[in-house]
Amino acid sequence: MSFPASRIFVRCDLFPEEFSIVVTLKAPSLPPKKNEYLFTVVAEGPDALLLGLRYSPTRLHFLFLSEDRAGAWQTRVSFRSPALTDSQWHTLVLAVSEDSFSLTTDCGVPVDIMSDVPFPATLSVQGARFFVGSRRRTKGLFTGLVRQLVLLPGSDATARLCPCRSTDIVLSIPPILQGLTGRPEDNEVLKYPYETDMKVTLGPQPPCTKEEDAQFWFDAGRRGLYLCVGSEWVSVLAAKEKLDYVEEHQRLFTNSETLGIEVFVIPEAGLFIATANRRARSAIYKWTDGRFASYQSIRTHQAQSWRHFTIGKKIFLAVANFDPNEKGQEFSVIYKWSQRKLRFRPYQRVATHSARDWEAFEVAGEHFLAVANHREGDNHNIDSVIYKWNPRTRLFEANQTIATSGAYDWEFFTVGPYSFLVVANAFNGTSTRVLSHLYIWLVGSFQLFQSFPTCGAADWEVFRIGDRIFLAVANSHSYDVEMQMQNDSYVINSVIYELNVTAQTFVKFQEIPTCSALDWEFFSVGEDYFLVVANSFDGKTFSVNSIIYRWQGYEGFVAVHSLPTFGCRDWETFRTAAGSYLVYSSAKEPLSRVLKLRTG
Repeated sequence: MSFPASRIFVRCDLFPEEFSIVVTLKAPSLPPKKNEYLFTVVAEGPDALLLGLRYSPTRLHFLFLSEDRAGAWQTRVSFRSPALTDSQWHTLVLAVSEDSFSLTTDCGVPVDIMSDVPFPATLSVQGARFFVGSRRRTKGLFTGLVRQLVLLPGSDATARLCPCRSTDIVLSIPPILQGLTGRPEDNEVLKYPYETDMKVTLGPQPPCTKEEDAQFWFDAGRRGLYLCVGSEWVSVLAAKEKLDYVEEHQRLFTNSETLGIEVFVIPEAGLFIATANRRARSAIYKWTDGRFASYQSIRTHQAQSWRHFTIGKKIFLAVANFDPNEKGQEFSVIYKWSQRKLRFRPYQRVATHSARDWEAFEVAGEHFLAVANHREGDNHNIDSVIYKWNPRTRLFEANQTIATSGAYDWEFFTVGPYSFLVVANAFNGTSTRVLSHLYIWLVGSFQLFQSFPTCGAADWEVFRIGDRIFLAVANSHSYDVEMQMQNDSYVINSVIYELNVTAQTFVKFQEIPTCSALDWEFFSVGEDYFLVVANSFDGKTFSVNSIIYRWQGYEGFVAVHSLPTFGCRDWETFRTAAGSYLVYSSAKEPLSRVLKLRTG
């Protein structure tokens, strides 16, 4: 039995590049080494087999013609199949897509083969004929029964054809095969419903467990498609995001001027931001319905910054208090998250001196907290302290003191097996032109590694681009009691250093003019990297633009966006399912702003 291929391929002579072949058959036993053809497509002129399907007692063979400049040859993809020649009905689904070949027998577990030779994308069947049960020869004639033989162009049809292992489905014509005309109406292409038979979850990131295995999730914020593999969402298709512009998303009114902000996530509780406010109370806000809403108020004493960290399952939030309390006592406080009350509760008081910053880190499995003590009375040359967590007492205990000069910030980072801690020294009592120091962890304590000339250093930011490691310092003020102050002493260069691995030292990479810079924040959008600086004062006004710089390789960081800010003190970045955001605090007004990064 045969018919010309033109009966099926009415408007195009090319065989589909992706297709499924469904055949339900009952075949008697075969002698060893004997093969019988289920169907073939044979060229009319020379007796050339374009493609075909044949079986033996133990294997199923899919054959197709491959061509290149060197000539043409026949490729065979063989499946070790369960016994088909047992005089029982069996339904086979062969799915083909480029170099991927999959055989499903009686809706069982599919057998997949990746071939070195892909199915041709342009296999012409012009002038060819379909032969059912033969290869246009008497040799290899099919001797059993065929209930259905269907060609379905498109992707793998197995999922729709095999919703379960029911014998009724295996032995009956599946609904998808009923009512197919085989021809498009008008100029429309056939729409095969099984091509969209995949489960795609929308919205925020769902869990990836055994139940979601092999399911897709579309992240509308990132415009990416992800596949659940094991317990991890793997990117399948992701649009390359580009930062187009920045727009105001929310005005966050605070109790008073805000010196620092900290964005953090508590599992099963949500996304939060803590504001360090100048007056008697600081606040925590929770991300609710796409905006930050007031969540908890905490008594502080001219708070400078917050630091969120965890030890095991314990969640902490430490505040750096600059002023003493009503009794003249100077201390900062570590708060612990209560899973029962869903609030932070005081956990430990730590004696500090005009604390500016906390840094939490882990070295060799032990947990540490470093406080930046700014001054004690009028003395700026005092010790800052590194505290270590004692698992027995469950408290932080003083572990090491480091001499600092008006310390403003600590930053911890690692390079390979080495741990580093760098301090931003801002003032020694007479000048802001002081050395800031980088320390390395050696034999149980931090030792001096390198010193940097800085001018009122207020912040360090460490970041990585590929294999390169950078340190950026925010210089805020050039001042010396022996020189007359000039208005432009606030408009000075902040510096980016890069680690020279060969020389084992950080070297100057780029200088960027800033206006009393108080903070750097590094972030990325798609494949692009950015730095945003908190410009706070130019010598005349606090209404100064803060700048976003984009990494441009050999050119370094280049200014791309200028953001109006007022007394800008701190930047933080965060991401939700709806996209990426920046938030900055103002040290001169009780208003922080959440900005949304618009991408294209």
